[in-house]
Amino acid sequence: MLFCLPYAGGGASFYRAWTPPEDMGFTLYPVQLPGREELFGESHYGDVAEAAADITGRIVETAGPGDRVSLLGHSFGAVLGYEIARQLAAKGGVELGHLVVSGSAHPFSRLGRISGDLPDDEFVARVEELAGYAHPALADPDLRSLVLPVLRSDVILHETYFAAHATALPMRITALRGQDDHIVSRSEVEGWRRASSVGSAVVELPGGHMYLADQPAQLFEVLRRLAHSEALDG
Repeated sequence: MLFCLPYAGGGASFYRAWTPPEDMGFTLYPVQLPGREELFGESHYGDVAEAAADITGRIVETAGPGDRVSLLGHSFGAVLGYEIARQLAAKGGVELGHLVVSGSAHPFSRLGRISGDLPDDEFVARVEELAGYAHPALADPDLRSLVLPVLRSDVILHETYFAAHATALPMRITALRGQDDHIVSRSEVEGWRRASSVGSAVVELPGGHMYLADQPAQLFEVLRRLAHSEALDG
């Protein structure tokens, strides 16, 4: 079971649209966050700890006896994945598989940027500049009014988060980065090695910060290799 956590402002539909190969080795479970898509009417999370606690509960309810739980998160979803993994490890009762973090600096220091409090137009421009990706809904005034509160809430949670306790997880971590990512440096991704007590790998793939939107097939190949316990690093 691979639970997939979205980037800031994203919804489960991003992962639901994927068509991975049958031999990838993981069954995808896209995680929907409140305030978007079918959970549009639900209130946004107040902080990352609240988000992790709620999602951890949902994962535990979904996983059956003998299921092996892995997590995949991109950008904001990566820090959610780390906090969820911490809670799953603390709870016990679930077999932990792999944590795949993508397009994210390690969680042991703050991001050092403040975008969440900017006026709407400046905020949208700033997010698009950082991500190198324009959310299609932000170009439509009606849709923008629906998407913007969710995006702003996620960005604030991400920008104010850091791991107060540097817990090394009892699960392998693979940290992914687009080779041309102008937001997250190689050294920031290397910091994820501290987050695992059993081993880690850092892999760079062609593309920028949103490489997985442009070229998901290369990520599917990484996941296939992880599922079949093939060595990764690069």
